[in-house]
This record gives sequence, C-alpha cells and structure tokens, in this order.
Amino acid sequence: MNTKTQAEIASMREGGKRLGTILQKLLDAAHVGVSLNTLEEMADDLITKAGGTASFKTVKGYRWATCLCVNEVVVHGIPTDYMLQDGDILTIDVGMLYKGFHTDTAWTKIITLPRHPREGGDPALEKMNFLRVGEKALWKAIDQARVGNRIGHISRTIQTIVEGAGYNIVKTLVGHGIGRELHDPPQIPGFLKGSIEDSPLLEEGMTIAIEIIYAMGSGVIVYGNSDGWTLATRDRSLSAVFEHSVVIAREGPVILTKADA
Repeated sequence: MNTKTQAEIASMREGGKRLGTILQKLLDAAHVGVSLNTLEEMADDLITKAGGTASFKTVKGYRWATCLCVNEVVVHGIPTDYMLQDGDILTIDVGMLYKGFHTDTAWTKIITLPRHPREGGDPALEKMNFLRVGEKALWKAIDQARVGNRIGHISRTIQTIVEGAGYNIVKTLVGHGIGRELHDPPQIPGFLKGSIEDSPLLEEGMTIAIEIIYAMGSGVIVYGNSDGWTLATRDRSLSAVFEHSVVIAREGPVILTKADA
C-alpha cells in the first residue's frame, strides 16, 4: 500500500505545510474582480518560491499549476480570464512536488460572504450551509484515517454526512494515495462500495489524499466544455471540493497540508 519511511514522511510534512500556506494565500486573494489567471500566476510564483514544482504540471497535457473551479465546475477547471463575481463559489485545487514527493489540497469558498443572511430560502445562506457540510465531512473522514481502520470507514463517513444533509457525492471521482506519484493506490471513494471489510486496510506510514467531492444536485458529471479537462455537474448544480493530504500515523491521522498557524 505504498507506505513511507519516517524520512520520507518528514519531507512530505515539510512540503505539505508549505503547500497549505500557499493555498491559504490563494484563498485570501480570491475576491470579486480577480481573474482566475491572476490566481494561477500567483500560485505558480508561490510554488517556485517555496522550492517546489507544480504537481499538476507533471500530468501529461496539463500545463497549469492549479485547477480553478467556479460554481457548477467540479474538477480540472482550467484558469482563464474569467473574473470572479459576487456570489460565485470557487474551488482552488493545488499540488506541489517537493523533495521528490507530492502533496495535494483543495478548498472551496464563497466569493464575498453574505452580510446578513436571512432565514428561509436565502441563496447565500444555502451556499454557506452547503460548504459547511463539506468541511464537516472532511474533518470527520480524516478522523477515520487510523491504523487498523479501512478505506471503507472513510468512505462511509463521507457518504453519511453528505447524503444526510441532502446533497450527493460525485461518485465517478475519488480521493487517492499520494507520494512519489501524484495519484497512487488506493482509491478513496466518497461512498461505500460493498462492505467495509473488503476495502483496503489502513497501515502505518500510508499517505493519502482525502477528497470530499459533492454537489447540490444529482452529482452526475459531464465535460463542461471542449477543453478536454473541465468536468461540471450535468444539471448545472453547484459543487464543491475539500481535500487534505494525510499520513496514517501510529498516534492518529496527521494532516500534511495544514497551513502554518
């Protein structure tokens, strides 16, 4: 299951912490009137200054440091000149190769939070609640990433929280192992397939990227345009992604991509 040595984990922790700080800077910079290309250029510069290489540029045919996904775009959104608008929800997904190891992280935010959300049918309040569910699912899923548990414990937790709130998992996209390769075994679905006992065992030293990928609507996705990368919800419903890279440690799960306090 591609476990890592303590020295390898130390490299991933160093790189992951730097990546988490980069993501936070990008989220802070994402405001009304800022273009996606501006965020892309910023990410590229920050990754270089951190001593890393953009992980996503190691994927054949992809030449950007980020995936920037607005509203119904779920994943693989290519940066463009689009300028963020009031009420958009934006997912920033970014990875970094550092000292030979990848880490990967993503977060979704509302562009310009509502000032005074109203109860009952307020679209802004609904967006806030939608994102809170994804955040909750991520923290609870990470808590299941423990030695002796199985991937199914993570998957069941994600599914229970997301579907329990009335939303749907994007079932064709999954979390993954991570390390010397950006995408390694095992796959980590956001829903339970079969029995927990039949899913892979979590072992000390494994490094994984846990992703909450979900939608307000059905969760069925299609190519959003002709660029060959952008995947969007078929029903054009809003989607979001929350992701951290995590190491399965003896003392419990350790988040690799947490920004410096």
